[in-house]
Amino acid sequence: MLSRKWIALGLVAVLLLSTSFRYQRALDRREFFFPNDHSAHPDYSTEWWYYTGHLETESGKRYGYQVTFFRIGLRDRQETGAAALFTDLYMAHFVLSDKDAETFIFRERVNRGYEGKAGANVGHYRVWNEDWRVVLEGKTHVITVKDGKHSLQLRLTPTKPPVLHGDNGLSRKGQGAGRASYYYSLTRIKTEGVVQINRRAEKVQGLSWMDHEFGSDQLGKDQIGWDWFSLQLNNETELMLYLMRRRDGTVDPVSSGTLVYKDGTTRKLSLDAYNIRVLEQWTSPQSRATYPMGWKVRIPTEKLELEVLPFFAQQEINARKSTRVTYWEGSVRIRGTMGDGEVRGLGYVELTGYAEGLRF
Repeated sequence: MLSRKWIALGLVAVLLLSTSFRYQRALDRREFFFPNDHSAHPDYSTEWWYYTGHLETESGKRYGYQVTFFRIGLRDRQETGAAALFTDLYMAHFVLSDKDAETFIFRERVNRGYEGKAGANVGHYRVWNEDWRVVLEGKTHVITVKDGKHSLQLRLTPTKPPVLHGDNGLSRKGQGAGRASYYYSLTRIKTEGVVQINRRAEKVQGLSWMDHEFGSDQLGKDQIGWDWFSLQLNNETELMLYLMRRRDGTVDPVSSGTLVYKDGTTRKLSLDAYNIRVLEQWTSPQSRATYPMGWKVRIPTEKLELEVLPFFAQQEINARKSTRVTYWEGSVRIRGTMGDGEVRGLGYVELTGYAEGLRF
């Protein structure tokens, strides 16, 4: 058995090493391996797993949902001390929006990654925050979120392979080396399960979208936030677009997107390939932030023109207890044309940096 002296020296060595740790940055293309890359990448300081989707009950009620798990690494910031042993911070967001009643339920959690309270596995996909969790069973993602009178229990089975955004998954967010993340999506996921609101449970089915992103030091000092779109059309195509916004009101030219065709093949979209025009604005009565609220999306070379409208405006999230960010994340409906035909669809839009600037 080791003496107390050697145990103490070992702890000191661990603490000293923690202060010199440096996270990796997304600098070059990397090779992705699935399903392993669904799991955690602790050598990068910021990572999130993002699920959004649209559900319908057997009685015809329509819901949108969001389940997000965040991992924030702190090893490069900590001074020596006992707290340095507990290196990751885990946060989670849970949203249910009733599209017909226009009600919005938001819950959040934050925990350090010790004593098994929260975490994210490496090699085999499992991420959790207390009894909120996502695990991989074969090819199926199983989501379990319970919070008092409200819960989600969903089984999600992708119908298309993972889509690598940007340059083979290297998604640039700003100017300069390392202003990037590794980013992929599952853009069309068959979903079924049970939703419980006010302790009343109903079976649901629908369609989901999953984003997984990891990197370090993604945003530059001149950037304030982003507008992000995930759109699923009834012709079995999907579209991801984002606009990185600068503090001077301009859009960063690194902004990009990906069009996913019915057969799973993709087209990378640079900023000059698409146009997003704001139709209306809405000011939150809580944060007083003014958000764009309705968009016209065009990709001329695809003869694509979409009108994207929120189901209702009050879908702002005040997450100051966890991520300390107030942002808008809402379910939207889509109508328009692609090629020579009419299309309709559903999606999600995320708007950050309107209530306050971001740092990731």
